[in-house]
Amino acid sequence: MSQLTVKSGNNELKLKKSKSLVGIRTKSTDEKVENKDFVNKELHENMGGFNIVELEKGGKDIDTRLDEVREKDDIEIGTHVYFAEGSNKPLVATGELFITFEDGVSEEEQAIALDEFNLELVERRSPELIVAKVTAKSPNPLKVAHLLQQISMVKVAEPDLDTLLDEYEFISPTDELLSQQWHIRNTGIVPGTNYILRRGADAKIYDAWRRLGSMGSDRVKIAIIDNGFDTNHPDLRTKVYRPYDLWNQSSNISRGNPRFTHGTPCASVALAVSNGRGIVGAAPNAMFIPLSGTSFSNRATEQMFDYCVNNGADIISCSWGTTSSSFRLGSIKEAAIARAARRGRNGKGCIILFAVGNEGLNYVNHYAAHPDVIAVAASTSKDTHASYSNQGREVFICAPSNGDWPILAARASWDQGISWESGVYKYYRDGRDRGRHYKHFGGTSSATPLVAGVVALMLSANPDLTAREVKDILKKTADRIGNSSDYWNGHSRKYGYGRINADKAVAEALRRRDRSTPPVLDNKVEEEVTSGNGLFNIKVETKPTKGWGVQVGVYGNYGNVLVQVEKLEKQFREPVNVNIVESNGRTLYKIIVGAYDNIEDARRLHVRIKAAGISGFIKDLSKL
Repeated sequence: MSQLTVKSGNNELKLKKSKSLVGIRTKSTDEKVENKDFVNKELHENMGGFNIVELEKGGKDIDTRLDEVREKDDIEIGTHVYFAEGSNKPLVATGELFITFEDGVSEEEQAIALDEFNLELVERRSPELIVAKVTAKSPNPLKVAHLLQQISMVKVAEPDLDTLLDEYEFISPTDELLSQQWHIRNTGIVPGTNYILRRGADAKIYDAWRRLGSMGSDRVKIAIIDNGFDTNHPDLRTKVYRPYDLWNQSSNISRGNPRFTHGTPCASVALAVSNGRGIVGAAPNAMFIPLSGTSFSNRATEQMFDYCVNNGADIISCSWGTTSSSFRLGSIKEAAIARAARRGRNGKGCIILFAVGNEGLNYVNHYAAHPDVIAVAASTSKDTHASYSNQGREVFICAPSNGDWPILAARASWDQGISWESGVYKYYRDGRDRGRHYKHFGGTSSATPLVAGVVALMLSANPDLTAREVKDILKKTADRIGNSSDYWNGHSRKYGYGRINADKAVAEALRRRDRSTPPVLDNKVEEEVTSGNGLFNIKVETKPTKGWGVQVGVYGNYGNVLVQVEKLEKQFREPVNVNIVESNGRTLYKIIVGAYDNIEDARRLHVRIKAAGISGFIKDLSKL
């Protein structure tokens, strides 16, 4: 069998046998395989427990030559090497197989399958999942996996495979002002200033980059809603995506008004590009949607958030608002924000962040109090509460900003700076010039886009996270700073759930990506159901959880569930039941055809369903 298809994780690998390479394992570990007379050259010393070598074929085909090598006294095992379709990396089967049986298959029945291929049981992971290995009497492990997959009581037979992995070394950004950006990595001192900070009082951005092996994905889009965007700034101009100006209702962003410069530094803290010059943002690879023109108007509020949803924003960062009691959010504004939080990202929800405000009040910006918003407060370079940062029960998280030593950020070309009493140093607290493109910055205005950048790294690690999951991860991974007395039941009115930790947040995003969850198979039916699909007559009846059925999928859209249930009932003339479960904050619907007292009837139905081209497996209803 020179070509075959096997399962590997969630993929199917189409494999082709190498015409010259084989895997060899000698009986003595002291022997050098490369010195054997049948070896032309050794390519890899250890792959899956084998030495991968190129054979001296002597005009014979690879099968004949390998059989001759296997007969040699000093050879323990010889095996074929394969290449996956589209890859030039050699791949070898280790000899172990991970076999998952259908629900309800007994250990006795499983043993029959092992005996059929002379397999040896290595480990039992669960009633359904075992690890087995081939013996001297077994066929090639890839062939065994292929044949096992044809047996109805086997759900998945996955051979353990080994191949070469690419080695990725994270290359640190070389932007010249990075060492001054203490909020990314706080070493305890600002170079050139001799100003002492608190080592480690940062957002752990650098550690998150190392964990990711990159500085994020350019598929993630951060919308910054603000005024005063310098879209020609060297740290921003290569990243602009679908800009829009609400004041002039066009894609031409207003520039040059000295009253409006705020958006430029905010954007840079989140996503300034790593280009070897100047500063770098928390998520340097993220794309930038500048939405210029803040407004309290209901119509404008709807437009700004709807624009973000309709133009692919993943994250919406807002460093503005109001704390005036006269300007609380009405139902129209609340609905506009809620709509983006629920409908954005194709239903996963936009992650919306608002600054709590800089008035030093005991309550937060009214926009930040919205339940779908992540309200961001500010901490200092010494891990203390920034005195200007508003407090309140809605504060969700804090992030490093000024209050001790300021943040370094981008400066709009028309920014006239702050007229300090000295009248000399407009842009830098210490008077040290860092160039015309930058300035010292801070406030909750800086803390908020910093969190937006961290969220972009999380979505780079796991694009499937919902807005609710992002919020949950930030809550659980934040570092609790300040005094323990500042917290009540894990929450602080000053710090929220603590100071953001990008490294922990990215690690948890990766963990959730890699853990096994039920597949959501809406695409197996049709496009997401909207109007015009007919009128359904629904009768809800609770059924006892006993017996056997055939599960044919897990669905996340209730409209698709109705369509699928109707189709299955008509096609198989069997009752169709729905099991409703909650998974990672999402409601899922398991569709199960039939409900039989014995497993044999369920198996016969499974054969019919499989013959109809529908994937499914036998389900023990007592385990629901």
